[in-house]
Amino acid sequence: MLTILFDGIAYGMLLFILAVGLSVTMGLMNFINLAHGAFAMVGGYVTVVLMQRFDVPFMWTLPLAFGVAALLGAVLERTLYRPMYKKPHLDQVLFSIGLAFMSVATVDYLVGSQQQIMQLPEWLRGRTELWDGALGMGHYRLFIIAVCAALTVGLQYVLSQTRFGSRLRASVDDPRVAAGLGINTNTVFAVTFAVGSGLAGLGGALGAEVLGLDPTFPLKFMVYFLIVVAVGGTSSITGPLLAALLLGVADVAGKYYIPKLGAFIVYSLMIALLIWKPQGLFVRKGGK
Repeated sequence: MLTILFDGIAYGMLLFILAVGLSVTMGLMNFINLAHGAFAMVGGYVTVVLMQRFDVPFMWTLPLAFGVAALLGAVLERTLYRPMYKKPHLDQVLFSIGLAFMSVATVDYLVGSQQQIMQLPEWLRGRTELWDGALGMGHYRLFIIAVCAALTVGLQYVLSQTRFGSRLRASVDDPRVAAGLGINTNTVFAVTFAVGSGLAGLGGALGAEVLGLDPTFPLKFMVYFLIVVAVGGTSSITGPLLAALLLGVADVAGKYYIPKLGAFIVYSLMIALLIWKPQGLFVRKGGK
């Protein structure tokens, strides 16, 4: 049970890093970006290609995956996404889901439809057994927990304690007043979108070995990203983190104990939580 709990926490932390960018764009920027998983797929393929074809060490590929996904997010935000900010949500959904399907077709054409295999460094392989085998900790999952925990603390600090975080909250709550006070809201939103895309790319790089990587990645995990955002709420970091942990533990435990009903358990938990908290687990007072 302890091993399942540990694996569920690692899976949940990975889902949080993958979904937190979507939480920011939906909650803080009020934009529904269903193509968010495409940026995660980009990060995963950057890592795999660099390791397989150019022998780049795994640790060096992580910042590169973040940077490539963030740069792509910044370019697309400036050229494609920004004109859609004031469009109805249905238009945003159709636009972004179209981008997701285009990304799937593009990667399938360029790389192929086969599942990608990533060889981890030796020090990230293997397991450590504690308490006579009661708790088995995979080294790579322990690494994922450590990296994601550090990113979570950093994100929370940036959003709540820095000038950029206060400018972002002001730009979301009332863009006209924020612009009147001298805040460049376009720049704030562009940086936010780029960072969210970069985090998705980093999550895709970290998750390529755990989740698998193929061209259908953006569609395969879209529902999971939406569950994290819907259950956790879109106005804080704490809500999506807790929702991702609950989802991760429930998914791993359900697939282990009741393999035939694993997905049913996850969706039942989501329905129960949304009935209890329709706005999500945490809602920021005073925000939109």
